[in-house]
Amino acid sequence: MTQSQNLGQIMSKNVVSVEPNQSLQEAAALMEQHNLGALPVVQNGKLMGILTDRDITLRSTAHGKDGHTQCSECMTSAIISGRPDMEVHEAATMMGKNQIRRLPVVENDQLVGMIALGDFATNNIYANEAGQALSSISVPSNPQNPGNL
Repeated sequence: MTQSQNLGQIMSKNVVSVEPNQSLQEAAALMEQHNLGALPVVQNGKLMGILTDRDITLRSTAHGKDGHTQCSECMTSAIISGRPDMEVHEAATMMGKNQIRRLPVVENDQLVGMIALGDFATNNIYANEAGQALSSISVPSNPQNPGNL
């Protein structure tokens, strides 16, 4: 039987982040440079929010804002996070329940890492957890008028 691991053992520790006052253009350039879909928004090591490519599209571009808009204006500030000592299965379950693909890992109020569904999937031990979380995340929404699809 395989011993369970915790997030601290498999999380990415070199996390690319932005500060709340940085521009969306700077954030988008970092996303492109590092091939990321989300960046934690951090101030003095403390996690303030998370900014996704979807946030930029829906909270900025869709409302006519430009690349000079600050990250703090478009980030998601209601953050779901994990702890380094959290078991992988618990984290995957939480990600599925909250329909999130990336989980910041926080210890002593400081960002210490990130975990993504892909991190579970690339480790065969956790492929089942990744699949379960993804199936929860990928539940289709119920459109108001499905007849026009």
